[in-house]
Amino acid sequence: MPSPFQFYLKRMILIILSLLFLFVFSYLINLIPHGGYIKHVLNNCGIAVVATVSLNLIVGFTGQFSLGHAGFMAIGAYSSASFAAFLAPVIFRSLILPPSVMNGLIMFFGLIFGGVAAAISGLLVGLPTLRLRGDYLAIATLGFSEIIRVLILNIQVIGGARGFIGIPETANVFWVWFTVLVTVVVITNLVYSPRGSAFLAIREDEIAAESMGIRTTRYKVIAFIIGSFFAGCAGSLFAHHNAYLNPSSFDFLKSIEVVLMVVLGGLGSITGSVIAAIGVTALLEGLREFHEYRLVIYSLLLIVMMIVRPQGIFGNREIFSATARRMLKGTWRETEDDEENEEIIS
Repeated sequence: MPSPFQFYLKRMILIILSLLFLFVFSYLINLIPHGGYIKHVLNNCGIAVVATVSLNLIVGFTGQFSLGHAGFMAIGAYSSASFAAFLAPVIFRSLILPPSVMNGLIMFFGLIFGGVAAAISGLLVGLPTLRLRGDYLAIATLGFSEIIRVLILNIQVIGGARGFIGIPETANVFWVWFTVLVTVVVITNLVYSPRGSAFLAIREDEIAAESMGIRTTRYKVIAFIIGSFFAGCAGSLFAHHNAYLNPSSFDFLKSIEVVLMVVLGGLGSITGSVIAAIGVTALLEGLREFHEYRLVIYSLLLIVMMIVRPQGIFGNREIFSATARRMLKGTWRETEDDEENEEIIS
């Protein structure tokens, strides 16, 4: 039986190898002739993964139906863009660094700035609204998202209805997929930790969880803050990938799009969210030539999916063996139940 030290050492080695692979891959993709389009699609897929996995924490694992994810993405995007346009030139003007290093600093602090701004907004919204349930919570979060969009429309310093231009294009493949790796690792370790059982208990039966002593509002707010933080990171990546922002990019349909990705992948399945986000983004990109019909085809596929498999592609399961799930849950002891209940989705 491996010791705890060996277990966490293996996990650390796995993370380091993932970072090395990501670094090499992002370098090699720059050598591909005419690889700009491939990088564009990869970045869009990564941004969709971050947004979908973060919403799955709120909707899939905690059971809170939120329609305000686009609002948190907008806060993260405009906060990060404002940092890069107004604060970064003042903070970094005395530094003499290569452009690649300077872009890296702007992207790193932009992610932190956008994520923290969205998390604070999640706290302010979550405290009064997360005492609501079901449709009432969905309406409240949707209202918040629309308030944010209308406020941005009327703030001329950040472009207003014309849009925010002049944003540094610093979100490359490495930064996008590095954020994907951090998002997946953090949320996976959170939901499969002992404290993560509280989120699942709230999802299954909030009244029963409260009667067992679980402070449901507290855990819902925690899930909302963490999900909002990574939604802000997705918005930050969106801003620095497109180098332009418009309030129409974060309307009601954007929230619906992310919710659909969560539902397609499976409520409570992180790997399902990853695969659904990549699949839907790639599908919409592949149907770009059929611009008039692609949304019709997309809608028909959604209807067929809801009829054939309403629980989503993976339901609430992961595409891992029992051993991998034990690693994600932070346990290293083998049990007979794990061996008997091993499920591998093919």
